[in-house]
Amino acid sequence: MNTPCVPSTSWKEVVAADEEQRFAGYARQFAELQARKSQKYGAGRGLHRKQLTAARGQLQVLGDLPAFAAHGLFAQPGQYEVWVRLSNGGMDKASDRKPDIRGFAFSVLGVQGDSALGNGPARSQDFLLINQEKFAFPQSAEFVDFVVAASHGGGALIKFLVQRHGVLGALKQIGKTVKTFGRPFGGFAAHAVHSAAPIACGPYAVRVRLVPHASNGAPVTQVQEDWDAEFAARLRQQDLHWDLQLQPFVDEATTPIEDASVDWPTPYTTVARLTLPRQDPATDPELARQVEAAVFDPWQALAAHRPLGDVMRARKVVYFESQKGRGAA
Repeated sequence: MNTPCVPSTSWKEVVAADEEQRFAGYARQFAELQARKSQKYGAGRGLHRKQLTAARGQLQVLGDLPAFAAHGLFAQPGQYEVWVRLSNGGMDKASDRKPDIRGFAFSVLGVQGDSALGNGPARSQDFLLINQEKFAFPQSAEFVDFVVAASHGGGALIKFLVQRHGVLGALKQIGKTVKTFGRPFGGFAAHAVHSAAPIACGPYAVRVRLVPHASNGAPVTQVQEDWDAEFAARLRQQDLHWDLQLQPFVDEATTPIEDASVDWPTPYTTVARLTLPRQDPATDPELARQVEAAVFDPWQALAAHRPLGDVMRARKVVYFESQKGRGAA
């Protein structure tokens, strides 16, 4: 008999004694990476540098939600203006044909409540989602080392992997990376995207997913030369819709807070619907400029939706420093 999935408030974060010093080091590494890439491409983000599409939309929060979900943004029904930024995840402005993580970030405007940063009212509730159900690494340390090595080119990355894991371990890591980055992607209108790491939902903890409606059209089956063109062509023809869903923490063994590489098996509940009304992004260059200049940050959030776990805590420090130079996403 399967154990019932009961959302729990018994989650806890485990903060290492060296986190403050370690995260400050990550921030310095990413600031150097960002500055180096900006010399090549112009001012921009450290990761998710290549913006593909900017669009306007609305988020409709539903009513009669289960107890674990009805907090913060989802405490009561409502409708909010949304800015969407679609991007490639890499630190370079590479061809869209290159295997990459795809990013779907959106900022919910006009929210009411204290900020997760504890610095006054929240400016927005941001969700940064990717086309992967889980994070590639359990915690931030190995991720930072991997990204910094990769920023110096393929040779530097292979050297790092061999030094870290040995020859056989390096081959295994390369295979894992190729599988992750080369995973088929059906397009931003037709492929689910995920937070991959948890956030609070009042006294509960959840992960977030955005699931496209079938009316958006079928997934594409071939890699695109231009993902913006593929998405914009759909958006010029029709409204596009997604369900925003939450997945609850139940226990540390099944849904760990500190290990972002575990794909939680608990079911999702739809709490809101995202709609991008029919529009032509190409005719709104001012929106594209504003979205490119904007900050998309998981810590730009309501206190009720404070990001959780080592990966998210590291992002808080790294994003703060990166915003000084350009912005985060």
